[in-house]
Amino acid sequence: MSSALAIAGVTAVLRDLLNDGLINQNVAGVIGSSVSVSVGPPDRVVPPNGSEASQLNLFLHQVTPNTGWRNEGLPSRDASGRHRLSNPPLALDLHYLISAYSSGDLHAEILLGYAMQFLHETPVLARQAIRNALTPSPTPGTPLQRALAESGLADQIEQIKITPAYLNTEEMSKLWTAIQSHYRPTAAYLASVVLIEAAEPVRSPLPVLSRGPIDPITQRDRGVVVEPGLVPPLPMLEAVKPSDGQPVARLGETIDLEGRHLDGTGRTVLLSNDRFEVEQSIAAMGTGGAALIRFSIPVAQAASFPVGVWRVGARVVRPGETEPRETNRLALTLAPDITGLPMNVVRDGNGTASFTLNFHPALHAGQRAVLVLGQQEFAPAAYVPPVTALNFVIEDAPVGSHLARLRIDGIDSPIIDRAAKPPVFLDRRITIT
Repeated sequence: MSSALAIAGVTAVLRDLLNDGLINQNVAGVIGSSVSVSVGPPDRVVPPNGSEASQLNLFLHQVTPNTGWRNEGLPSRDASGRHRLSNPPLALDLHYLISAYSSGDLHAEILLGYAMQFLHETPVLARQAIRNALTPSPTPGTPLQRALAESGLADQIEQIKITPAYLNTEEMSKLWTAIQSHYRPTAAYLASVVLIEAAEPVRSPLPVLSRGPIDPITQRDRGVVVEPGLVPPLPMLEAVKPSDGQPVARLGETIDLEGRHLDGTGRTVLLSNDRFEVEQSIAAMGTGGAALIRFSIPVAQAASFPVGVWRVGARVVRPGETEPRETNRLALTLAPDITGLPMNVVRDGNGTASFTLNFHPALHAGQRAVLVLGQQEFAPAAYVPPVTALNFVIEDAPVGSHLARLRIDGIDSPIIDRAAKPPVFLDRRITIT
C-alpha cells in the first residue's frame, strides 16, 4: 500500500510521462520553441505580464472515493478503543485536467494532441516506470523527492490505470468558472486507484496449531464438537447483581455474576475501565457453582478502582480442559460510598455550615463531584485530585435532617435500602442545626 504521499506521487509520475513524451517526440522542434509541463492551478499558469509560453499543465481538480474499494472497511479498534485491529486502505480516484497553453498558432492543439496520445498509449502506470519517475536524479535529491520515492506507490496491490473522462460543456464551464481563469484546450482524465494505508501497528492473531485436544489413538485433533441444545456450551454471563438489590456496586460488598458453565478451577473476575485505561483481575470467592461467581472489590484496593462504569467478565478453566476460557463482558457501575454518616453539623453565626466528607474510592482527575442534600446540589471547595475527602462550605445552610448523596460523574452513592420490603431510606443523613 501507499502512504499519504501517493497523490502527489501520481501527479509527479504523470508529469514525468508527459515531459519524456514531449522530448522523445521532439515536439519543441516541431513548434519551434521550448516546451514544459507544469502541475499548478490554471489561474497561475500565465504570468502576470501576460506572456504565454508553450506548455502543458496537469491540474488535479478533484479526488473521490473509489467505489470498488470503499466497502473494504474502516480503521477498527477493540472494545477498549486503545488497540488498533486493522489498517484498511483509503481508496481514491484522482481526476485531472490537462490543458495546453501557447501564444503561437496551432501550438496548443499540437501539445494537447501529443499529450492525449501519450496517455492513450500508457493506460497503466507500470511499476518500474513509477520507480524511475520518482527516483531522485542525481541522488540523494531533495527531501521532497526522497519522500515521494519512499511513498510505496509502485508497490501498492493494484496498478494505477489512466482513462479518459468525459466532461460535458456545462461541467467544463463550471470548472473553469470556479478556477477564475481563461479557458484553454483541455482534456479530462481519471487515475484509479490510489490505495493509501496507515502504518500503525495492529494486533495480529497467532496461527491455530490444532482444533482442540489430540486424540491419543488417531493422533488427530478433536475438531469441532457439536452438542445439541439451545444454550452455548461455553462460559457465559447473563447478569451482574450487586448486593441487596442495589443497581450499583460499592467497594467491599459482594457482587454476583450469574450465567452458565461457570464451574471449574482458577475462577477469576476481570474488570476494565476504558476511560481510565485500567485493567484489574480479582480471584472469585469459593462459593457458587456452574451458574454463579461471587467476588468483592477490596476497600484496600480503592486506588485502583475509580468510580465509573466497568466492563466485567470471568475467566475459568472448565472441567476436563487445560486452557482457560473467558466469558462475555457486562457492565458494572461502581458508585462512591460516604463514610462517617450520619453526621451532625452546627452552623456558625452567619448561618454557614462547614464540614468534611470522607468517601471511597478516590476522586480522580477529570471527574466532577457534588454533594446532594435532599434535592439541592452543593459544590465542594477547591481540591487537588486524587482525594478521598472533600470540604464543603454552605452559606445559608438549610436547617434539618437531609439525605446525603455524593454524586461523582452522575453516579450517586446509594441512599435506599432495597433489601427492605417495602424499600426504605438508609440512615445516610447530615443534620444541620
